[in-house]
Amino acid sequence: MTSHQSLYKVAAVQAAPAFLDLDAGVTKAIGYIEEAADQGARLVAFPETWLPGYPWWIWLGAPAWYLGRGLVTRYFAQSLRYDSAHAERLSAAARKHRMHVVMGHAERDGGSLYMGQWIIGPQGETIARRRKLKPTHVERTAFGEGDGSGLAVHDTALGRVGALCCWEHIQPLSKYAMYAQNEQLHIAAWPSFSVYDPFAPAFGADINNAASRIYAFEGSCYVLAPCATVSQEMVDLLCDTPEKHALLHTGGGYAVIYGPDGSLLSERLAPDAQGLVTAEIDLDAIAMAKSAADPAGHYARPDVTRLMLNQQVAQRIEAFELPAQTVRTRVTRAAPVLAPATTEIGALRRPADAQSV
Repeated sequence: MTSHQSLYKVAAVQAAPAFLDLDAGVTKAIGYIEEAADQGARLVAFPETWLPGYPWWIWLGAPAWYLGRGLVTRYFAQSLRYDSAHAERLSAAARKHRMHVVMGHAERDGGSLYMGQWIIGPQGETIARRRKLKPTHVERTAFGEGDGSGLAVHDTALGRVGALCCWEHIQPLSKYAMYAQNEQLHIAAWPSFSVYDPFAPAFGADINNAASRIYAFEGSCYVLAPCATVSQEMVDLLCDTPEKHALLHTGGGYAVIYGPDGSLLSERLAPDAQGLVTAEIDLDAIAMAKSAADPAGHYARPDVTRLMLNQQVAQRIEAFELPAQTVRTRVTRAAPVLAPATTEIGALRRPADAQSV
C-alpha cells in the first residue's frame, strides 16, 4: 500500500490544443507542466484528446468532406504513440518537475486510434494507460473502443487516482465501478463545450459540468475537470461554410475542480481564456463526505443490486499450442476419412494403398 499525502495542490488545464501539430502540442503541454509546478501543484490534468486536439470535423460534415480534405490522415499522423520521442518528452517533463500528469490524447496503436488517458508518475513512470470504453456517437467513426481494464483506480502517492473521458460520466455502471474501488481523486476530461451551441443543451457546459459535479458528490471524491477551448485557427480550418460556422464556435472552456461534497473549489476562467485552474486537496475531507452516504460502501445493498465488472484486457489474438498429436487426413477416391494421428506435428501422410484423387 502506497503512503498517501493528504494535503496538496492540483491543477486542471483549460486551453486550446496545438491543433494537428503533435510536436507543438507536446511543447505546450510541457509549458503547463512547468507552470503547474511553479504554482506548487503535485498533479496537472489535461482535456480529452488534447494531443493533437479533438477531431471536431466528425460533428460538422459527411465523411466524404473531411476525408477529401485529408483531415483523417493528418490526425492519424499527429496522434501519440507510447513508444515515441514525443511520449518520452512528456515523461521527462513529469520527472523533471516531480509532477503527476494525466494527459488526454489520441492514442495511435497500429492502424487504429483510441481516446487515451495516460497517467504519468513523478519519476516519469507510467502509472496507467487507459482508453475510453465506448466512444460517443460519431466518435466511433474515428476511434476504437477500450476495455474493462480502463475502469481502474490506481494507488499513488497522492491517493487513489482514476480517470474517465467526457460522456463516460453519464454511464451509471462505469461510474459505480470506479466508486467501488475507493477512488479519491478523479480526472474528468472534456474536449470543449462549444459545438452545437446553443441548440443542443446536452453538449453544453451546464449539463456536463453538472455530470462532473454529481460524480464528485456520488463518489465522495475530488474531481478535476480539465476542458479544452476551440481557437479561431481551428474554426478557420474546419468551418468552410456558413452552416459549419453555426455548428462550432470559439471558446467553450469551462475547466473546474469539485470537492467530495460537490462544492466548487476552483476559480473559473473566461470560456475563451487559456490557463490553469487550481485547488487545495485534503483527503481527510473524504471521510466526512462518505460518513453520510457511501454508495459503494455502507450505503449499498449488494444483496439487492450489484455490479459485474470484467477488467481483463481484451486480446485481439489468443495464442494457443497444438496438442501433442495432430490428425492427419487420409485421401482416397471415397469421401475423406480422418486417420489415426501421426507423431509428426502437422504432417499429411498418405498410406501406401491410397490413390490420389
